[in-house]
Amino acid sequence: MSKRVLVTAALPYANGSIHLGHLLEFIQTDVYVRARKQAGEDCVFMWADDTHGTPIQMRARREGITPEELVARAYDEHRADFDDFKIGYDIFYTTHSEENRKHAEAIFSTMEAKGDIATRSVEQLYCPHDEMFLPDRFVKGICPKCKSADQYGDNCEVCGSTYSPTDLGEPHCSICSSTPVLRDSEHLFVPLARHEEFLRQWLRAPADGGTTILQDSVRNYVMGWVDDGLRDWDISRDAPYFGFEVPGHPGKYFYVWFDAPIGYIAATDKWCADGGHDFDAYWKSDAETTEIVHVIGKDIVYFHCLFWPAMLHAGGYNTPSRVQVHGWLTVNGEKMSKTRGTFVLARTYLDQLPAEYLRYYFAAKLGQNQEDIDLNFEDFVNRVNAELVKKAANLASRSVKFITGRLGGTVGDLLSDAQPLVERAQQRLRDAPAMFANFESARVMRMAIEVAEDFNLYLTEGAPWKLSSSDPERARAICSAGIYATQVVAALLKPVLPDWAAKVERFLKLPAPLDFSTGAVPLPGGHALGEYETLAEPIKPEAIEAIIEASKETMGATTEPETAAAANADYTVPDLESEIAFDQFTPIDLRVGKVLACTKVEGSKKLLQFTVDLGPLGPRNIFSGIARSFEPEGLVGQHVMVVANLAPRKMKFGLSEGMILVAGDDDPGLTMPTLDPKTSKPGERIT
Repeated sequence: MSKRVLVTAALPYANGSIHLGHLLEFIQTDVYVRARKQAGEDCVFMWADDTHGTPIQMRARREGITPEELVARAYDEHRADFDDFKIGYDIFYTTHSEENRKHAEAIFSTMEAKGDIATRSVEQLYCPHDEMFLPDRFVKGICPKCKSADQYGDNCEVCGSTYSPTDLGEPHCSICSSTPVLRDSEHLFVPLARHEEFLRQWLRAPADGGTTILQDSVRNYVMGWVDDGLRDWDISRDAPYFGFEVPGHPGKYFYVWFDAPIGYIAATDKWCADGGHDFDAYWKSDAETTEIVHVIGKDIVYFHCLFWPAMLHAGGYNTPSRVQVHGWLTVNGEKMSKTRGTFVLARTYLDQLPAEYLRYYFAAKLGQNQEDIDLNFEDFVNRVNAELVKKAANLASRSVKFITGRLGGTVGDLLSDAQPLVERAQQRLRDAPAMFANFESARVMRMAIEVAEDFNLYLTEGAPWKLSSSDPERARAICSAGIYATQVVAALLKPVLPDWAAKVERFLKLPAPLDFSTGAVPLPGGHALGEYETLAEPIKPEAIEAIIEASKETMGATTEPETAAAANADYTVPDLESEIAFDQFTPIDLRVGKVLACTKVEGSKKLLQFTVDLGPLGPRNIFSGIARSFEPEGLVGQHVMVVANLAPRKMKFGLSEGMILVAGDDDPGLTMPTLDPKTSKPGERIT
């Protein structure tokens, strides 16, 4: 009895548009699922939007809509992109659903009954300015492990470490940039150490008696966390929070990373209920009959390889059989850039080029490892044009058009001299399912192009165009070998290029849909062909240029040509924010301020306290987080620029009544624009 196979991709967050970095994973997952279905396996793709958390709530507030309206809009946009990129999910659902609430509550209640939930008071960062406890992603600071600056409160994007927001060095609120304070709040925890024995078994390689398939590098990486000691996992958040309230704990909400992966289960529940399928067979059976495969990026390994299996095991659900981790996407060898126009949205790409070209390029580069994948636009154009257009599509075009145009439109029997090529093509079809099932799509794409290369050479050497009059049947047989290769190539490409395969099925008038078995069987002599349909056309440079330009415009970056100074600059600066109208700037009241006193703030490493004279407007007390860039005594007497109409902000150390302007990306390294005391007076307006 073959296993049921349930496959998931990481849930896209409903707080933004889909970009090419997302699509790397979603295409990889889709190719994997399509290939296993094509091999005759019972395989389904369960998927959903990730919809909860403070970022959703805050964005909805800024836009003046409800979180429900925001996630509904994102759902429609995401689904349109996925459909146009031919992502063949069985269901695309949402984590903001009753099914998700039901399973989140069930897992939590089971864990609580087993003693797997602990309650204790914790010191948590609180923003007095915004009057709210700060979720992990609304705190930034210095990573406690690698000391990288500007890292989020739960996870370092540089070294991959996880930690508590209170572990950050020099934390600040990412909403208003003020320094948060510590306040007590009761939180719910999962003591992961209780699950160490299970997790060690789950992480064990099959060769060592385990059952879970992980890349060796991933297994070793996660086992390092286990060996270092598993810390308790905080699974609750305080109001205001968009999500599900924890049963039995009023005012507490499930942390998004608790209920988000449960979206895999909820989507399955919805799909089973709508289609009459057996839900328990997927999530409540045993590993002998069900295989669960997660495809994720390397930034969320901690959650999927520690928290998630522990939750599932404790809650009585099936645990993953395989977690396939891929690398990140770079573009032209660098991190995606808004300024360079290489931060490309899915829709921006689709406005210029067919989805199948990007599907092919990604599939041709993806393997079983977790190395980063580079989308080099020059290589992208060359590979599509050289492989898909000039080899695979050209083979089909020259074979079909010759037979339909000059030989009556029917195929002939293959010649004996083609048999070695036929046998090699058939072997590649036999090898392909296992390669796809091991996420080795690049190897299969290489095999498909090799088949096209073999038979293109066979046609060139056979020169049927020279034989159409003197020996038309030999000419027919030679071109029929090209027809055979066309169906083999289409069968190999079908999980990646479903539209390509559908066209081949139509114009070859195949008796059955292509798969790894039917693709190996030559058409019988006398079989009539249909009219050829174009499979691929060359990518023009203008299309790439248009994508880059449109991406610059989408992100609000400048599209003006670089000046000589900009082109030769030996430093970088942050990208421009979106343009503002003049009347948005005028309410900012800049005044000349004379620094009367400046001291370091006891208890803070980053703050300086200023007494600034604004002349007739009186003195102001101002706190500024610039202590690492300036010695306070050197600022006394300086005339500085002050935002004088900024609302006073109550801070831990006192009331701050304005803002002093500085330049630079980070402290240290800041500079302070000053004015000539001879030509400026305290309180004067700066225009």
